[in-house]
Amino acid sequence: MRPGAAASRGGGPSRAPGEERKLTSVAASDTYEGESAEKPQDLPRLWHVTLSVSGAEAPLKEVRRGLEQLAHDHPFLLTSRYANDHAEIRYWEEARDLHDAAAVALRLWGEHRRTAGLPPWEIVGLEVIDRQTYHQRIAEGYGSPPATPVGVHPY
Repeated sequence: MRPGAAASRGGGPSRAPGEERKLTSVAASDTYEGESAEKPQDLPRLWHVTLSVSGAEAPLKEVRRGLEQLAHDHPFLLTSRYANDHAEIRYWEEARDLHDAAAVALRLWGEHRRTAGLPPWEIVGLEVIDRQTYHQRIAEGYGSPPATPVGVHPY
């Protein structure tokens, strides 16, 4: 167990210090057995993505310009909020599943840092939820409201 980590909640056997936990994998063919089991659809779905980045302070004008360039290059971006040491980008991603949407989101900042002139910040947070969950949260008064106005705005 790494320092500061909580003990396992699974109630499984304890491991000796330094002993590695064994992982088990399930083959894709084992996931859905029989003709009657439902298989996931490979059709793309909409996922609401919130990407949070943070790092050393940068001039606000440069942060704004970089985020505006990113939004211009990728018009799918709904809104960006920024300060001189952090930013949040919210957008809809069309992907087959959550894994694909998250993979695209995790590459977004790094792949476009140079072309958009973004600060050399690291990703510090990622939330990917499906469309139904997003709308359910809004209806129940939880979570961030829909991004209005769309665009790049200071915190």
